[in-house]
Amino acid sequence: MTEEKVNGNNLEDLPPGVKVEEVEIPVPWGHVAGRWWGPRDKQPVIAIHGWQDNAGTWDNLIPLLPPSTAVLCIDLPGHGFSSHYPTGMLYYVFWDGVVLLRRIMKHFKWSKVSLLGHSLGGALSFMYAASFPDDVDRIMCIDIASPAVRPPSHLVKSTTAMIDKNIDYDHLSEEQLPCLPYEEMIDKVCEAYRGSISKENCKVLMRRGMMQHPAHLNTPGYFFTRDPRLKVAGLAMMSIETALEYATKVKCKVLNIRAVPGQKWERLDYYLDVIEKLKETAEVKYVEVEGTHHVHLNSPENILKLVQEFICDLY
Repeated sequence: MTEEKVNGNNLEDLPPGVKVEEVEIPVPWGHVAGRWWGPRDKQPVIAIHGWQDNAGTWDNLIPLLPPSTAVLCIDLPGHGFSSHYPTGMLYYVFWDGVVLLRRIMKHFKWSKVSLLGHSLGGALSFMYAASFPDDVDRIMCIDIASPAVRPPSHLVKSTTAMIDKNIDYDHLSEEQLPCLPYEEMIDKVCEAYRGSISKENCKVLMRRGMMQHPAHLNTPGYFFTRDPRLKVAGLAMMSIETALEYATKVKCKVLNIRAVPGQKWERLDYYLDVIEKLKETAEVKYVEVEGTHHVHLNSPENILKLVQEFICDLY
């Protein structure tokens, strides 16, 4: 067990019966960090956070579920406390996680899995269910239906700049990265999320997203734990035609929760088109709830019943 705080309380102050511990899963480039909630003798639902977030995004929701619920909240590569990719490697955020989920299943020798994902994590859940349809029992996707959809012209136009940006980021020095007093860093985070997360919940998320800089142990200097190269991980976006084709392969139970106002989608019709295509092969429940894009972190009570009902027969 760790002594870090969850929801503003020490772990011993969690609701009765709720347990959580830190885990590390070995991968070829280091480890994937995670937080395992609930019993260790039950196969957990795997919870996957959004782009540049971390496993702490679930800290307000998971403790509200019955203590018998097992959930493994992971930090994707380069996020939270997980190892960064080696210098020179590129992040393909809508694809890397599919490979990672396969590694996790093989590591634990699981034959089937249930997935809970927000934003990027929801897209990865969709992609894994489409890529390995016989190995997924159910997926729960929050405020996303598929990986980000862009017309082919967008990818073609952005390829040159994206490659150069990735190479530039290989040479970033520590002096070029933000290292500020705690409150200034939290303000910076809140500004970046543009109202999707309250200041209080930015602090919840940043328990895994910030650390004190070793060179500033006597002063309040903090830096982000995530890999800065994640900012330039926009290669390999898919077209709506590709997303719809993947949707035809999904055959598990699907719970899709769209927050309103939630994310400001350029093409909401693409989101809804994927939902309709999923209904052709899968058992789909689509629900709209009030909340920001980070509804699970900002207003977990708005989705608690939906999530609990969807996974109740697992436990």
